[in-house]
Amino acid sequence: MIKNIDVSALIELDKTIPVVDVRTPAEFEQGHICGAFNIPLFSNEERVQVGTTYKQIGREQAILLGFDLTGNKWSGFIRQALQIAPDKKIAVHCWRGGMRSGAMAWALNLYGFDVYLLQGGYKKYREWIRAHFVKNYRLQILGGLTGSGKTKILQLLKQKGEQVVDLEDIAQHQGSTFGSMNYLVQPTQEQFENNLGTQLAQLKQDKVIWIEDESITIGKMIIPNTLWRQMRDCKVIAIDVPLEVRVAFLVKEYGVLDKGFLKECTLKIGKRLGPLQTKNALIAIDEDRMDDFIRLVLTYYDKTYRNGLNKRGEGNIILVDCANKSNEAIADLLITKYKQD
Repeated sequence: MIKNIDVSALIELDKTIPVVDVRTPAEFEQGHICGAFNIPLFSNEERVQVGTTYKQIGREQAILLGFDLTGNKWSGFIRQALQIAPDKKIAVHCWRGGMRSGAMAWALNLYGFDVYLLQGGYKKYREWIRAHFVKNYRLQILGGLTGSGKTKILQLLKQKGEQVVDLEDIAQHQGSTFGSMNYLVQPTQEQFENNLGTQLAQLKQDKVIWIEDESITIGKMIIPNTLWRQMRDCKVIAIDVPLEVRVAFLVKEYGVLDKGFLKECTLKIGKRLGPLQTKNALIAIDEDRMDDFIRLVLTYYDKTYRNGLNKRGEGNIILVDCANKSNEAIADLLITKYKQD
C-alpha cells in the first residue's frame, strides 16, 4: 500500500512510524525533518550527474541514468528500510515528492511495506516550519546578566510543567564569544530552524512560553526575524543575581575549559575589552586566576547586556531581586508572581 499524506499527517504519523529521507547525504546534512533517517537514492555526485542529464538531454534519459546508477542498490535500500522499520510501516519523502521518493515508495511497497508518501516533499515541510515563526505566541522573556543561571532556571521551569523554548540548547551554543564551550557543534541554519519550528509546533499557542532574552544571533545561528521581533516586543523579567554568585557560577562553567580556547576567545573581544583589560585577562588565564579572568570579561558582557536591555524601554523591564535565592526558589517565584495571567 502507498498512501499519499500531507505534512500535518506526517507529523502525527512520525510519533509511531519512522520517516525516511531519500535525498543525498549533502541535502540531508543541510537540513532534514527532525528524527528522520537518510537512505539516499543517489550519492552527492550521482545526483549532479542525473540533474545535468535532465537539463542537457531530457527527462527520459535522466530516468534511465537514474535506474543505471541505482540498479544494484535496491536490495540494500530494502535491507536498510527493514532495519529502520521492521514492522514494514514507513514514511518516505524527497525534495518535492517527485521521482526519487516515488521510486523508493514503489520498491518498498513491492516488497510488502505500507508506505506513506509525503506530498510536496521536504519543500512543503520547510513551508510548514516557517509558518510557525509568524504565529503570535504568549512569550515570557527571561533576562539577566551573564552568569545569572537563566538556562538552569528555564530547565527548572520545564520540570515544573511550564512551556519552555531553550534557544541556546537548540542552537548548541551558549551565546557569548566563549559559547561553543570548545566542544559544542552548531547545526546548519536550516536545521536550527527545523528544530526550533518543531519545538514551537509542540507547544500550546494560547499558553505562556518561557524563552531566554537573546540577541538575534546565537553563535552563527540567526533567530527568524518574525519570532525575534515578538521577543523584542515583550516585557522582560530580568533576574538580578549578585556579582559574586555569577562569578562563582561562571568559574565552575568556564574555568575548567582549555586555556588556549579561553585565550583565543578573549582576543576576539580584545578591541571591546580594551588593551589593558585584555592583557590582564590573558595573564589571569595563564596564572589560573579564573575569578579575576571572569570579572574582567564580565565588565564587557555586563555593559553590553545593560545597553541592550535599556533599548527596550524602562516600562518593559521587570527587575526581580534574586539575592540569597536558589535557582529552585527563583523558578517558583517566577511562576507564582511573574507569570502572565
